[in-house]
Amino acid sequence: MNLPKHAALLALFTLAAGAFAGRAADSEFRPLAPGNDLSAFDLIGFGADTISIENGEIRVSGKPNGYFATKKSYKNYILKFDWKYERPADLKDDLKFEGNSGVFVHIKSPHKVWPRSIEVQLFNQDAGNVFGVDGAKFQGKKNADAQRKAIKPVGEWNAMKVTCRDGSIACEINGVEVCRGTGADPSSGTIGWQSEGSPIRFRNLEIQELE
Repeated sequence: MNLPKHAALLALFTLAAGAFAGRAADSEFRPLAPGNDLSAFDLIGFGADTISIENGEIRVSGKPNGYFATKKSYKNYILKFDWKYERPADLKDDLKFEGNSGVFVHIKSPHKVWPRSIEVQLFNQDAGNVFGVDGAKFQGKKNADAQRKAIKPVGEWNAMKVTCRDGSIACEINGVEVCRGTGADPSSGTIGWQSEGSPIRFRNLEIQELE
């Protein structure tokens, strides 16, 4: 279809502007582990022999218990990352797999195992649930049906998105919201990923700070 010259130019400009806007939105997220540099994190409860990073993929052995945490504190933000458990060769029923981990948000010092914080659960049978740890408070409600549908089979990558704003927290797994709530206390702090008994991998750790 032939367009008038001015209409064609307008369409071209609109497409270019849309592409630029998309890049601008993407650029608002920044990596939490640029390159393969683990020095961006504090290691709590375990040493460098428990964790490794290669090609942007962080691997944690699961033993001993502990976590790796950002050095910076955050309050209002969107956190994105992928995770997966290593699938045991003899696993026949995913519902019997007890792989365990989690991501702590709003960690308050001092660091310890386990810290006062809000945990976004990564335990395979309850991933996406959100609750307080060590006296922290949170009033959340999970959608168990959405949770079951969202979580992929053991051994496949899952995408997690956690949105924190002024004490509210919403959690999505693979684009499906599985838990939401308010009243997080503490409502700010560092962020940490658990080593808790099972080998687990993380990648694409990114954050977008919100006003």
